Amino acid sequence: MRLRNIRGSREVIASSDYVVHEEETKAGSWHQIFHNTHPIHIEIGMGKGKFIMALAKAHPEINYIGIEKYSSVLIRALDKMKQEETPLPNLYFIRMDAENITKVFAKGEVERIYLNFSDPWPKDRHAKRRLTSKEFFARYHKILVTDGLVEFKTDNRALFDFSVESVKEAGWKLRALTYDLHKEEELNKDNIMTEYEERFSALGNPIHKLIASY
Repeated sequence: MRLRNIRGSREVIASSDYVVHEEETKAGSWHQIFHNTHPIHIEIGMGKGKFIMALAKAHPEINYIGIEKYSSVLIRALDKMKQEETPLPNLYFIRMDAENITKVFAKGEVERIYLNFSDPWPKDRHAKRRLTSKEFFARYHKILVTDGLVEFKTDNRALFDFSVESVKEAGWKLRALTYDLHKEEELNKDNIMTEYEERFSALGNPIHKLIASY
């Protein structure tokens, strides 16, 4: 369960050099923020930041943005950033609700979206809130480049099955699909495990993954 309240977290986030604030960000401005024209990849629901920080270290030629809704979770990622010996100039964080992504990213501004172990919102009436709903795929289409990719991982089979159907309902195409990522040599070759992935894999849960494009 995610922690929702850590005293002083909002103040720390507000003063951090690693955070870009939603209310100060305009769609189409990210290349100016990074001071380069490198491709932009985003992770929605980045948690404590392990996955996206590893990507940023491995690919300095790509700009990364980690999106997290909860201050009490984002502050954990900021703690990790402070512990880095070398700054990561190709990584920023933003605290925001993913429903607002079209307000802070312009059409064609993003090349890839990562969704890792997203909240399953198990009740049917909350289906539109799932980050792999057709409603969210419509949002992704508005900010991705042509042939931009969405990569999704989870151990939740019900959510994964829902996501596969959502890809089709949204008019997208499945580029890759596996129900046991760690046994797929090609897909797993450069896989970076999140905190949840490490935990669930240790329990013997198969990890599901799909890659989709419009």
